[in-house]
This record gives sequence, C-alpha cells and structure tokens, in this order.
Amino acid sequence: MPRYKLTLEYDGAPFVGWQRQTNGLSVQEVIETALNALCGERVAIRGAGRTDTGVHAMGQVAHADLGKDWRSDVLRDGLNAHMRPHPVAILAAERVSEDFDARVSAVRRHYLYRIINRRAPLTVGRGHAWLVKRKLDAGAMQAAARHLVGRHDFSTFRGSECQADSPVRTLERLDVMRTGEEIQISVSARSFLHTQVRAIAGSLEHVGSGKWSAADLRAALDARDRRRCGMVAPPEGLYLMSVDYEPHAPPAPR
Repeated sequence: MPRYKLTLEYDGAPFVGWQRQTNGLSVQEVIETALNALCGERVAIRGAGRTDTGVHAMGQVAHADLGKDWRSDVLRDGLNAHMRPHPVAILAAERVSEDFDARVSAVRRHYLYRIINRRAPLTVGRGHAWLVKRKLDAGAMQAAARHLVGRHDFSTFRGSECQADSPVRTLERLDVMRTGEEIQISVSARSFLHTQVRAIAGSLEHVGSGKWSAADLRAALDARDRRRCGMVAPPEGLYLMSVDYEPHAPPAPR
C-alpha cells in the first residue's frame, strides 16, 4: 500500500485544532473527508504536530496510506478541489517509503509567534496575530530569550493537559526580531510540550513590557512550576512553519 507525504497549510481560525474531536470540525477531518471522496476508501492520516484551536500552519506534514498509486500533482490537486471552501491547502504530495512517519520521523519543528505591537486594532491581521498595545522592547525580549535556549526542564511552560512523559526539552533556537509594528518570535526544537511556545511568548511579552526582567524569566524557568509562567499567549499568533526530516531514500519501484 503506497504511502504519501502531504505538506499543507491552513488557517486555524475556523477549526478546533488539527486532531479529530467531537466538539467541532478539525483540520484532520477535512483532509480525511477529502481523501475518502477522492480515493473512494476510508483513509486515516497522521500529522507531525497536533496544533490547537486557532493555531495556523504554513508547513504542517502528514502521511497517508492509499490503496493505489497516484501521480503527485493529481493527488495534490484532487484533494484541494475536494477541500473547498475550507481554508486548507495541500502544497505538495510525495510518494515516500513505508517507514516514513510524519510524527516519529521528524527531527525538528519550527514555529513562529507573531505579535503586532501598536495601539490601533487589527483589521486584516485579526485572528492571525496577537495585538499588544503597550510598547514592547524586542531587544530586551531577545536578551532574555537566551536563558531558554538549550536543554532544560520546561515544567513552568508546560500546559496542564500535556501528556508528554518528560518536561525536558532542548530548544535549538529562540529568536526575537522586530520589523516595524511586528515582533516575531521564532523557535525550533525536535519536539515541544503542550502550549510551550505560547507560554514562552507570553512570558517574553512580560519582559518586553518591563513587567519582568531577564532574571525573572530565568527564575521562572528554574522554578519548574507552571504557576510561575507569565501567561499563555493567545493561539491566533502561532504558526507551525515547517518540519524537518532526514533525507530518505525513494520508495522501491512497484
């Protein structure tokens, strides 16, 4: 049974998240429904990351096992046609080997958190960034962010519903950059705890506004206590940008 890697983007605003749930429409359900309609069979997909309600993706990855061989462009275009008018798009479909797993095979995930720092309300950016009206010092946020890079116990920034076996994670990158009114927080790691990126973004906002110092952020990390987290930033500013994999051999000819 051929396996396909699907790279996709979506606007998370109308969905209850990536994973199928009983309380509303998920991104997974939209894609599986389209696969079932296109292929004439019930198909389950597995994603690289379970984004929460309202979280967006520019480079989510999933895999699916299909009952026949498909040309990559035909599969991509057919799925996109069946997913209309939902704001989900397959960017690429690729035949991969049977040992490829969108979640387990991932070696790095990249997230972006967007803050619009201005007094005026959002218009075109509404639902796609966090509006913070008080002035933020991006330089102070960047300096404080260095305390979180590396391998740490991130219990302070771990959601109460997190099911991970360990709170220890290694942040390979955490950068804060301002361009005009927008502050972007870019973070990369092999894996993340539930709400970890949003909790880090919210705590960095405290630093940027002057409520916390860099030492306060470090103390919160060292406390290993989620009650010491500054706040959890809203989901609409978070984007799963891309997922990295080791180079893999093409599937054997059938």
